[in-house]
Amino acid sequence: MKRIRFSVTYPDRLVHPFHRRIIDGGPLSRAELLMWSPTADATTLFWCDGGKNATAAAVAGIDSLLDTHFVESADGTYAFLRQDSYEFPAVLLDAIAAARVIFLTPVVFLDSGNIRFDAVGESTALSEFHDRLSTHGDLAIELVQEFERQTRSSRITDRQDSALEAAVSVGYYEVPRDGTIADIAAVLDCSTSTAGELVRKAEASVIRGYVGTTGDQ
Repeated sequence: MKRIRFSVTYPDRLVHPFHRRIIDGGPLSRAELLMWSPTADATTLFWCDGGKNATAAAVAGIDSLLDTHFVESADGTYAFLRQDSYEFPAVLLDAIAAARVIFLTPVVFLDSGNIRFDAVGESTALSEFHDRLSTHGDLAIELVQEFERQTRSSRITDRQDSALEAAVSVGYYEVPRDGTIADIAAVLDCSTSTAGELVRKAEASVIRGYVGTTGDQ
């Protein structure tokens, strides 16, 4: 089983209205789809890198929106959205439905127009999905690795997890070290200070979890 990180930019006609608000400029530069509910209506949980008002203004462009709830945190806003449809173009939903792979969260929407997401499956299925989706947008592969079922002893956020994965992919933990915090920031599409903070907090959580686990043995 392989895990592949894809990066895709769609033509304007296929851009989701929420993503279009981010691309067009404003307080938000990043939104992460964290969870969605397999119900008749479309229920999702997003994290956005802006305040409550900025997030509310961005989601206002979704015509199918039925209900919203926003929770501000120290580094952004969580948005619970309920819609009567997902508003993704049919050709994209068909490509996803036909794929013999599993899609992992978060799905990251950037102000550059780029979308990043991870998919897991057999190599042939991932290749077929790549070929199909590439007919609809500018698709690239950023990371390929073996998929592993893991139970974490430490508690880190999805963004911290992404930062550690980026650090590994750029060679930050190689000996001698190949990558830098700036390289990690480029993968995450964030500032070097934000990337550095994410890596430090993730490392601290992992080490505390490791020490706690070994100490109990």
